[in-house]
Amino acid sequence: MSAPGAMLSRPPAPAGSPPSTVPQIVLAVVCGGYAVGAAFGWGSPEVAAFMGDFGLSFAALLAAVSCGLYARKRRTRFRPAWMLFAASSGMAGLGNGVWGWYEVIEGTTVPSPSLADFCFLLFAPPAIVGLLVLAKRPVTRAGWVCLGLDSWLIAGSLVTLSWSLALAHTAHFQGRSVAQSALSLAYPLLDIVLVSMVLVLHFRRSSVHRSAINTAVAALALTVLCDALFSSPLLREHYRSGQILDAGWFAGSILLAYAPWVARRAGDEAAQEEPRPAARRIPPHGSRPIAGSLAALTPYLAAAVCTLGILTNVLDGRRIDRVVLFTGCTVVLALVVRQGIMLLDNITLTQELAQKENHFRSLVQGSSDVIMIAAPTGVLRYVSPAAAGVYGRDAEELVGSELASLIHPEDLGRVVHEVRRFLAAAPEDEPTTRIECRFRAGEQRSGGDGWLNVESTVNRHHGGLIFNSRDVTERVRLQAQLQHNASHDALTDLPNRALFTERVTQAVTGRRASDLDTAVLYIDLDGFKQVNDTIGHQAGDELLIQAARRLGDSVRAGDIAARLGGDEFAALITGDGTRDPAAREFRIHEIADRLRIRLSDPYRIDGREVRVAASIGVAFAEPGVSPAGLLRNADLAMYRAKQAGKGRVELYAPQMQTEVAHRAELATKLRTALHDGAFSLLHQPVVELASGRVTAVAAHARWRSAQGIFFTPAEFLRVGDRGRFTEDDGDRAAELDRWQLEAAVEQASARHRAGYPVPVAVRLPARRLLDQALSPKGVESLLTRHGLPSRALVLELSESDPRIPLDDLERRLVALRRLGVRIALDGFGSGVAAISALRRLPVDVLRLDRGLVDGVVESARLHKITAGLLRIAGDLGMQSVADGVDLPEQVLALRSMGCTHGMGTAFSGPLDEHRLRRSLTHAHYPVPDVAVQGRAVVLTGSGLPARQGGPAGPESIVHPPLRSNSETSVPPT
Repeated sequence: MSAPGAMLSRPPAPAGSPPSTVPQIVLAVVCGGYAVGAAFGWGSPEVAAFMGDFGLSFAALLAAVSCGLYARKRRTRFRPAWMLFAASSGMAGLGNGVWGWYEVIEGTTVPSPSLADFCFLLFAPPAIVGLLVLAKRPVTRAGWVCLGLDSWLIAGSLVTLSWSLALAHTAHFQGRSVAQSALSLAYPLLDIVLVSMVLVLHFRRSSVHRSAINTAVAALALTVLCDALFSSPLLREHYRSGQILDAGWFAGSILLAYAPWVARRAGDEAAQEEPRPAARRIPPHGSRPIAGSLAALTPYLAAAVCTLGILTNVLDGRRIDRVVLFTGCTVVLALVVRQGIMLLDNITLTQELAQKENHFRSLVQGSSDVIMIAAPTGVLRYVSPAAAGVYGRDAEELVGSELASLIHPEDLGRVVHEVRRFLAAAPEDEPTTRIECRFRAGEQRSGGDGWLNVESTVNRHHGGLIFNSRDVTERVRLQAQLQHNASHDALTDLPNRALFTERVTQAVTGRRASDLDTAVLYIDLDGFKQVNDTIGHQAGDELLIQAARRLGDSVRAGDIAARLGGDEFAALITGDGTRDPAAREFRIHEIADRLRIRLSDPYRIDGREVRVAASIGVAFAEPGVSPAGLLRNADLAMYRAKQAGKGRVELYAPQMQTEVAHRAELATKLRTALHDGAFSLLHQPVVELASGRVTAVAAHARWRSAQGIFFTPAEFLRVGDRGRFTEDDGDRAAELDRWQLEAAVEQASARHRAGYPVPVAVRLPARRLLDQALSPKGVESLLTRHGLPSRALVLELSESDPRIPLDDLERRLVALRRLGVRIALDGFGSGVAAISALRRLPVDVLRLDRGLVDGVVESARLHKITAGLLRIAGDLGMQSVADGVDLPEQVLALRSMGCTHGMGTAFSGPLDEHRLRRSLTHAHYPVPDVAVQGRAVVLTGSGLPARQGGPAGPESIVHPPLRSNSETSVPPT
C-alpha cells in the first residue's frame, strides 16, 4: 500500500452565496473613465481643473463616508482602523477642496504653504496608525520591539535612498523659505513612513478579513506612489490639475471606499464578527511559504538599500551627507539590535523546543500505543518502541518495511480504500480517521496468534500518515463471543430462535420462485418433562445437550439446526429445486423420519438409560407464506403429531389452524369452568361384598352444563373437541386433576371431622404422579393443611404409559407408601402393561377393569380369567375391587371367586355430599344371597333387582339400566 505523494485539500465552501462581481466592474469602469478623461485633458482646461480638484475631493470624501459607515455598523476589533482611514480620507478630500477653491473658484495660484498643504500633511498620520491597527499584533514585548525596528529599517533605508537621490537637492534648494523647504521635505518623509507601514503590514497582516485589508493596503500604496511622483521636482514643476497623475489618487480613494465592503457576506465578514482559526492549507513536504521567506529577508533588504544609498554618494564623488550617514548608522544599529533580539529569542525557542521534544519523546516512547509514521510511498519511517510489546516485533525491524506487507490480505483492500478516501477529504472537514484491521504479529508475541486485531487513529503528516495503533484483539474476541452468545443457545450452542428466524427469513425472501421445497421442521421431545421431574433438571440438561448434538450431526451441511427453547428444536432444510410436490414431500418426510429415529434412540445419562420420543411437524415455504407464518405452520404440524400419538412426523395442512383455535377455546373453557366453580365432586361408595359395609368412597369429578346435566371430564373434552378424545387431553386436564385431588382431600377431611372416617380414593394418571406438585412432600403438605390422616387417602393409577420409566414411578410410589398413603392399580386387566406394573410397583389394592366384570356371569372363559386374576391378588395379599358391578348375579359370582370389594349401580352410583353422608349413616348396603330352588331371592335396596308381581321367575326381575359407574349423567335420587 502506498499513500499519494501529495495531500489533497479543499478550501471550505462559503456558507453563503458567492459575492457578486458587479461592484468590481463598476469600480473598474469609474476608474478607467477618469483615467481616460485625464489622459485627454477632459476636453478643456476648466473641466480638467474642476475634475482634478473637486473630482479628487469627491472621491476622498466618498472614501471617508464609506469607511465611517462601515465602522459604525460593524463592531469589530478593526473598527478603529476604518475610523482612522475615514479621517485620513476626509483630510485628503478637504485638502483637494481647498486646492480647487483657489484654482477653480478664485482662479488664482495656490499659495505655498496653504491650508491645503496642512490638510495633505494630516492625511498620512491617521493612515499610518490605521495600518498599525490592521497589522498582526505581537504577543511579546520582543515582538513589539522587532515590529518597531522593522518599521525603522524599512523607513531608514528608504530615507537614505531617497535623500541620496532627490531629497538632498530639495533641502538645499535656494530661494525658498524655511516653511517651504520643510513642507517639501515633509511630504516625502511621511510617504516614506507610510510606505514602510504598508510593507510591514504586507508581511504581518492578520489572516482575518484578508480581502478588505489587501484592498486598503493597495489603495494606500497607490496613493503613496502618486505622492512620490508628485514630490519629484521635475513632475511637480510641470504638474497641472486634471492630468494623468490625478487618476492614481482618484483610483486610490475609490479603492479605499470599496475596501471595507469587499468581505463576503457569509464568509470573511462572519470571520470578522467572530474570529475563528482559519483552516490552514498544509503545504507539500519541502516547500516554504514565500511570504515567510520575504519577511525573514526584510531586515537584510533594508540594510542593502541603505548601503546602496551610501554607495550612490560615493560613486558620484560627492561627500557623504550627514543625514545619510546618521540614517545609515541608525539602520545598522537597529539591524544589530534586531538580530540580537532574534538570537536571544531563537535561543529561548530552541530550549523550549528541546524541552517539548524530550517531553513528547518520553510520551511516545512510554506510550502503550504504537506510533508509526509512514512515508507517501507507504514505507515506515518511524516506529515507537511500544511495538515490541504490542506486535511482538522490534521497532528497528519494522522501520523500512512496507505497511502493505504487514496488513492481512483480506483487510488490505478495505484499508487502502479508507486511506484514499481520507486523503481526498479536506483536512478541516476530516482531520483524522479510524481504521481497524489485522496486523502481522512477531514471534515475540505471547501466544503466537499470527495476526492481531489492531485499531489505528490516522492523521496526516507532511504528505504521509501517522498511525496511532493499539491492540484490540481481546476486545474483538469478546465482541465476537458476545455476538455468538446473543445468537446461540447457552446450553446446546445451537442457534437460538432469533438467529433461526433470521435464517428462515433469508431463505424465504431470497429463494427462487421455483424453489418450493424449502421446509422447516419443528421438533419436540415427548416425555422430557418426566425426565426433569424424576431424575432432575441436571439430567434433563444433559439430555438436551446430547439431543442437540445428534440433531446437529444429522442435518446436512447447508441446513441449520436450532434450539427454540425448552425441549423444542427446529431445523431448516433448504430446497434442491424439486418441483414435484410428491417428490419433495417424500424427501422431506424421509429426512424428518431419520431425525425422529435418531432423536428417539436411548440416551445414556449418569449410568442409566433414558428414553424420549420426538414429534416433528413439517411445513413448506409456499408462495405468500411469511417467515413467521412458516414457523407457525410447522409448530401446528408438530402439535398434530403429538395429538396423534407422539413419536411421529406430520405435514402441515391448512385445517390445522382451525383445530388449534378450537382446542384453545376448549382450554379456555376448561379454565373458566374451574375458576367459576362449574365442576363439582361426586363420590361412589366402595362396598365389602361379604358384609355390604362401605369401606371407602371413590371421588369422581363432574361438570354441570347450562341445562343442569352432569358430564364426566372425558365427556366434557369430547364435546368441546367435536367428539375426538386424544392423549393430549390428559395433559390439558392436569389442572383439573390437581383440583380433584385438592377437593377430595378437603371434603374427606370434613367428613372425618363429622364422624364419617371413610378413606377416599382419587384416580390420577400415572404420569401425573411423577409431577413435582405430587411429590411426597407435596402430598404430605396437602394432607397436613387439611388435617386428613395419610391412611385415609388412596391414590389410584388410572393408566399405564409404557414410556414412563417404571423405576422412577416405583421410587415415587414407595415414598408415598412410606408416608402412609395407599396405592391402588386401577383398570387391571385392560392391558399387557398391567402385569409388569403389578410385578414392579408397590400396590395395596387391585381394581379390576369393568371389562372383566360385564360378562363374568355369562362367559365361562371370562369367569376363569377373572377368577385367576383374583387368585393372584389374594396370593399377593392385596385387596380387590371390582369396577362396574351393576347386577346381583355379578355380586354373587365375584364374591364366590374371592373378590373382596365392589362398586357399581348394584349398590349405588356417584352421590353428592348430602346423599353420601345419608348413605354413610346406614354404613352398609344389603347384598344378595344364593338362589334357592332355581328362583332368585327377592332383594331390596338401592340399585338391587325387585320383584314386580306375577309368577315368580327370572323374567319377573327388573334390573336397573346398565350405566357406567364412571360416566353417570345425573346423580341418583
